[in-house]
Amino acid sequence: MILNTGMRTDIPAYFSKWFINRIREGYVLTRNPYNPLQVTRYRLDPEVVDILCFGTKNPGPFIPHLAELRKFRTFWFVTMNPYGRELEPHVPYWKRTAENIRALSREFGPRAVSWRVSPIIINERYPASWHIDRFAEMAEALSGAVETCMIAFLDLYAKTVRNYPEGRRVAPWEKAEIGKAFAEIARLNGIRLIGCYEDQDLKKYGVDVSGCMTHHALEHIGDIKLTIPKSERGVQKRPGSSASISDEERKEYWEQGGCLLGNDIGAYNTCPHGCRYCYANFDQAAVAANFRLHNPESPYLIGGPIEGEVIHDARQVSWIEHQMSIFDL
Repeated sequence: MILNTGMRTDIPAYFSKWFINRIREGYVLTRNPYNPLQVTRYRLDPEVVDILCFGTKNPGPFIPHLAELRKFRTFWFVTMNPYGRELEPHVPYWKRTAENIRALSREFGPRAVSWRVSPIIINERYPASWHIDRFAEMAEALSGAVETCMIAFLDLYAKTVRNYPEGRRVAPWEKAEIGKAFAEIARLNGIRLIGCYEDQDLKKYGVDVSGCMTHHALEHIGDIKLTIPKSERGVQKRPGSSASISDEERKEYWEQGGCLLGNDIGAYNTCPHGCRYCYANFDQAAVAANFRLHNPESPYLIGGPIEGEVIHDARQVSWIEHQMSIFDL
């Protein structure tokens, strides 16, 4: 199975001690974000966790603990944006993040670390030309340290609209300008540019729009072959509603598995980065209240047991194909 840690919060940045304790004890308890009385127990065991995926904007606090993760295959999705404190109040300056990405790359290899630029926000302060200039600087800093860079434009989730009401959708012509320029800059630095499946129009500029955490991408990252059970596909992300995607393309993407974003052990409203555009936090007061309940010794990310909760063991099996074919002889 694939176990995710970064769709709801930033564990490496703020909960690294807790996670290392979970690795040592071999399990973690995760609440259902929509029903807190439902708790899932995940084994943290490389026999059943084929790839352990991290999403973070600051891997720095985790760098001293990387040796604890060597028994796992890991994938690091590190967001490194060029914004300042206006949009990302507590995120390190990108040059420091670039140093940490290179440290991850030295430990796990370039294929296991992907740079993410997201969300791309266009306005008077951040026009397309500004993004292109900053992307060139960042790509040069990461040349040789990563194989891929994934880009995504601002999505107007309900929480994003509430937290960042001045945000707007990026126009198709703006996406085209950025996609074309970014793809060429990435190529010059030995990096493959990846876009969301819904942005099919970027394919003509050399952007790989097959998706970032797909079945095939994870096979490449782990140097393995995976058989994904159909029962697991219900927790994967459907492609967006872009008019440029035909019904046949959407059906094919869904049948192939889409992006594997389920089985996440994080919790919403717990990340103190304070990013204005965040989709995972309701507001900073809720984040502060939850953060005070964090105990690095607890098997729960936030708090402890509550009356009436029901704990069930996740169904965890390895998806790796071990059977040798005639082509392997």
